[in-house]
Amino acid sequence: MVGWSGSGKTTLLEYLVAQLAARGLRINVIKHSHHDVLLEPPHKDSARLRMAGAAEVMLASPFRVAVMRELRGADEPSLAEHVARLAPAALTLVEGYKWEPIAKLEVLRPSLGKPALYPDDVHIVAVASDAPRPALLRPGVCWLDLNQPAAVLAWLHDFLSATP
Repeated sequence: MVGWSGSGKTTLLEYLVAQLAARGLRINVIKHSHHDVLLEPPHKDSARLRMAGAAEVMLASPFRVAVMRELRGADEPSLAEHVARLAPAALTLVEGYKWEPIAKLEVLRPSLGKPALYPDDVHIVAVASDAPRPALLRPGVCWLDLNQPAAVLAWLHDFLSATP
């Protein structure tokens, strides 16, 4: 899923994950951020251990497990490397990674004043928007109503069923 900040990507993704998980599917999500992400306050033990030089710190509890890896100047791992580190799931959904050559759903709100991505990205297979379908839409791109998330979920189901 791609789109500009504020377009509603996370809101739509949250809906899709909740609906798919409610159907008993195990869903993984990878969310890319261009920003330095603070996952715990600097005074907490796991942050102190990372700052001391640990390459990775696993924080484990009876409720969740988090692994924080410090890149320390190394290249950011590829999307494929991130996917490989995840536990098996029925589906892994990705938010971000505009540059990756993977099938994408664009979330588009023209009111943000940002250009649409689909005209220049052949990997965008669908657009969920609060705007009407444009007259000149590239063949093969599905236009969805962002205000009808159930229709987006139905499209996703059909798309995944048709994908080998």
